[in-house]
Amino acid sequence: MTVWSSTVHRDVVEELLRLRRRRNDLHPGAILDVSAFHILWVLCEGGPRTLRQLSEELELEQSTVNRQVNAALKHGYVERYDVAGQASRMHRATASGREAFAHDGMARVERLQGVFDDLAPGEPEELLAQLRAFNDAYERQVGREG
Repeated sequence: MTVWSSTVHRDVVEELLRLRRRRNDLHPGAILDVSAFHILWVLCEGGPRTLRQLSEELELEQSTVNRQVNAALKHGYVERYDVAGQASRMHRATASGREAFAHDGMARVERLQGVFDDLAPGEPEELLAQLRAFNDAYERQVGREG
């Protein structure tokens, strides 16, 4: 018995699962673990955040983010600081964290470039447009479902 109304539905789900498995791939020579890279991505690209904001942006439980941020703090990649008049403490990337993020980000860029070079005749811009359109449509569908 199959639950799929078509092989396209099944195959799309299979490809999405393959992508999901790759989100935690480490590049040889990476400085950061995957969770530190994700946290630093948010902090370097979007600025300081509270634990709650990080947890919402990363779509993870606050206890998980707290554990991951504490590990990043111990390695010196993130710092925590108080803001006058605000109960929640803020977190930002340190110079060491920004450096490690840039290093590992460039390694990911190099890997992606290798993938794009192998993708011929496809174009990265076409892939980006289709992925963005798919994600936008998916989010609209989830929103309609409540």
